[in-house]
Amino acid sequence: MMDELDDLEFAGSQDTLVAPAIEEAMDYSTTREFTGKYLRAVGKRKTASAEVRLYDKGSGIIVVNGQPLAVYFPLWSDQAAVIQPLRLSGLQKQLDFSIVVRGGGKTGQAQAIAHGIALCLLKLNPDLRAVLRAKGLVTRDARIKERKKPGLKRARRAPQWSKR
Repeated sequence: MMDELDDLEFAGSQDTLVAPAIEEAMDYSTTREFTGKYLRAVGKRKTASAEVRLYDKGSGIIVVNGQPLAVYFPLWSDQAAVIQPLRLSGLQKQLDFSIVVRGGGKTGQAQAIAHGIALCLLKLNPDLRAVLRAKGLVTRDARIKERKKPGLKRARRAPQWSKR
């Protein structure tokens, strides 16, 4: 994912990222209703959970919670995280996805969707496992926020010690 992020430029004061001009860029602002058979997988990251449905013989449309990808994830870094498994597999313009995502923040949701898309692609073509695993997209990242313990201010932060 860092390869795509290296090409980005910061646009202003709010850390908004602007996509570089790419002649083969996909239009992720379209949506449609999906029908027919699909492959299903669930991707997870932190507290976010994404149900991903892959429709074969598509045109590259990605719909997240009923909205186009570009509308639901306005930051380019989140969009790049979502489409990274498709770029690695070379199937960016051939498959459609309908995604329902819940929980967590936007970045966690984007990473959960990437995990779900990678699992769907493995069901479609098991030969992609080596490529996707090399970028860490097959394994679920199990790191979550550690709980607060009694007597401490946070998970591990103890109150300031006073000598007297």
